[in-house]
Amino acid sequence: MTTPSSELRAFFDHHIWATSKLMDPLETLGSETLDSSVPGTYGSILATLTHLVFADDRYLTRLTTTDVPEFVDPGSKPLSELRPMMREIGERWTQMLDALDAGTLHARIVDREDMDDLDHAEGLLLLQAIHHGNDHRTQICSTLGALGLDVPDLDGWAYWETLR
Repeated sequence: MTTPSSELRAFFDHHIWATSKLMDPLETLGSETLDSSVPGTYGSILATLTHLVFADDRYLTRLTTTDVPEFVDPGSKPLSELRPMMREIGERWTQMLDALDAGTLHARIVDREDMDDLDHAEGLLLLQAIHHGNDHRTQICSTLGALGLDVPDLDGWAYWETLR
């Protein structure tokens, strides 16, 4: 049976699947390629992937506390560190969605210079995590394509096919 919760979970399941699937071809690339970037993207392939994974960690932290440490750019982390982090992040997203279903998830965003304090910020944080992941995966794929490399199919159609 389709429920709002199952549909929201599908978005996050895709988010984790697509990021993990993107890591597969990156493991075959040398450091010179992983350090490549093209204009209009966040940065190098590895710096962008690192940013994506660490941002998910921050969104998850924001969902549970208003005491979020100041952002420190992690630079580029090795894939061997990012892949297990993404698995753990997937488990944490499941826990957050469980809390949302139970009615116990309550996020507040406070003390940001760029926005007013916001109570009940769960929807914003969930939306931003999905958008942010799609945006940066696309940038990595654009860089791969610009370098003449194969680009993995990460869209919803490909994800749905893997569920069969």
